[in-house]
This record gives sequence, C-alpha cells and structure tokens, in this order.
Amino acid sequence: MATTVCLLIWVVFITDSVWTRTVRQVYEVHDPEDFNEQDFDCPRECFCPPSFPTALYCENRGLKEIPAIPSRIWYLYLENNLIETIPEKPFENATQLRWINLNKNKITNDGIERGALSQLKKLLFLFLEDNELEEVPSPLPRSLEQLQLARNKVSRIPQGTFSNLENLTLLDLQHNKLLDNAFQRDTFKGLKNLMQLNMAKNALRNMPPRLPANTMQLFLDNNSIEGIPENYFNVIPKVAFLRLNHNKLSDSGLPSSGFDVSSILDLQLSHNRLTKVPRINAHLQHLHLDHNKIRNVNVSVICPATSTLPADQDSFSYGPHLSYLRLDGNEIKPPVPMDLMTCFRLLQTLII
Repeated sequence: MATTVCLLIWVVFITDSVWTRTVRQVYEVHDPEDFNEQDFDCPRECFCPPSFPTALYCENRGLKEIPAIPSRIWYLYLENNLIETIPEKPFENATQLRWINLNKNKITNDGIERGALSQLKKLLFLFLEDNELEEVPSPLPRSLEQLQLARNKVSRIPQGTFSNLENLTLLDLQHNKLLDNAFQRDTFKGLKNLMQLNMAKNALRNMPPRLPANTMQLFLDNNSIEGIPENYFNVIPKVAFLRLNHNKLSDSGLPSSGFDVSSILDLQLSHNRLTKVPRINAHLQHLHLDHNKIRNVNVSVICPATSTLPADQDSFSYGPHLSYLRLDGNEIKPPVPMDLMTCFRLLQTLII
C-alpha cells in the first residue's frame, strides 16, 4: 500500500511540478516602473490594464486582424474574434511573448505565415482551439510547453512537425478528424518530455504508434479503437492514467496480459464491448468497467491468490490496491460475490 501511495504522490508531484514551473515562468510579476512611457503604447482595439502591464486583452471585439503587439507583452488574449490569419508583422517586436490565446477564431493553415509562430522564441503556451485548422501548424517555437488544438478539423500531422518540440509537455488534439493514416512510426519523434496526450473524439480504429516514452496521461475516449497490440505498453512504461471509454474494445482485442501494467493507476474502459473483467495489476487504484457486456466477475482474475503470499506478508499489504471499481450498466446478476468484497479490502467505492 505504501508503495502505491508513494507512486501516486510521485505522479501528482511530477505533473504539478511541471505546471508550477511553467506558471511561475509565465506569471512573473513586473513593476510598472520597469517600463518607460513609450512601452505603454496600447493598440486602440484592445485593453491594457495599468496594473498588469505585460498583458494585452483583445478578446470578444470582432477583430479580423491581429494588431501590432507591443514589445512589453507576455500574455496575449485574442479569443472569440473573426481572425483568419497569423502574419509575421504584428509580432515583429513581441519577443517576450509567453502566452497566446487565439481560441474561437477562423484561422486556417494557409492563413498562418511561415515563421510567424516559430519566431517567438520564448513562447510557452499556444491556444488554437475552435478554429479551422486541417493539420497541426508548423514550424513552432522550440520553447513551447503546451499546444492546445482541440475542436479543429485536423486530419494531418506533417512529417517532422514535432521534431524540435523537446520541451512540449502537453499536446491536446481532441475532437478533430484524425484517422489511423495520420500517424507514421516517427510522428511523435522529438517529444522527449511529453507527459499528457489527448486524442479523444477522433476517428481512430487502432492505438497510435510509437508514443513518447515519458507519456503519463493518455486519453483516447470516443474513438473506434477495436484492439491493443501485444506489448504496446512497453513503449510507454510511465503511463499512469489511461482513458479508453466509448470505443469498440472486445476481449479478443486485448493483449494476452490485459492491463497488467504496474505503472497504471487509473484505467477507464467504460462503454466498450468487454464480456469479462480484463487482467489488471495489483497497483491499479481506479477501474471503470461500466456499460460493457460483463455477466460474471471472475475474482481470481483481478485478485491474487492469498495462498501464494510470502509468509511475512498478509493480503492487506500485498494484495490489490483498488479503491474505486465501477461495474454498473453490465449484465451482472445479483447477488454480488462476497469474495469480491473480501478481496478488495481497500475498496472505498463499488458501483455495480
């Protein structure tokens, strides 16, 4: 139990430390006295708060073009406008930008001038959700840590797009039009520090190939994935949170070892086509199996036999660490097997 708790704390700590480090970098406080009068030039279309001189607020203003960005700006808010293009010129003096929010505009790939984004050498966060992109934009600055591209029309990832993004920790591609043919074996090459990958709500039938080795959170909900290759998780030995809800997974589509992966702490398999509980690891803490076709729960599959315990161990310290198990929406008939409850001594929530 102590080992599992420590692992969970480690995962949370690592994820939080990346976020904290980034936030600390982005939200560095500046004294208004650090700027001269010329630095306070503000585009007439936008709002420049005197108490926050490094921010430029241009959202919800019906803008069709990006105004010239002053050199002092770190945080640029342009969401919910009518912007179609990202040219180089507005950013020629914006060498300090850390954060750009261009969500909910009409930006297309043809509208992004080559070099407009890659010239921003200090950019950490780029938000381009709810636009008209059909492929992942490229080139992007090497400094980038988070790329948010949800709810576009992305169906292509040009070769080499991620090759220089070694600092990227989060990639959000959910709710796009990705098919299996969008990926090559080297698509994700270069993403050495990627921790969260979200490709939910696409049109994938297979698991994406050769994911970055440091991936800890993998979200593939609402696709049409039918199976998982043997040894798939060997490539991502640190994955801790795996979401495959609303797919087409069947018993025959799972690897022979199931999800017996020691790093996985949270496994979500709701709304699939499973007829039995897959094999899991004793370190798993949260398991979602609701709304499948499961009729019987074979306790021996998910509970190690207590007869095999070492002499100096008891089932409480050595056995499964599940604290949350969801089985509702299946075809399980009462009564609930008592040995199921006995097995999971740490179980706090059982929904059946």
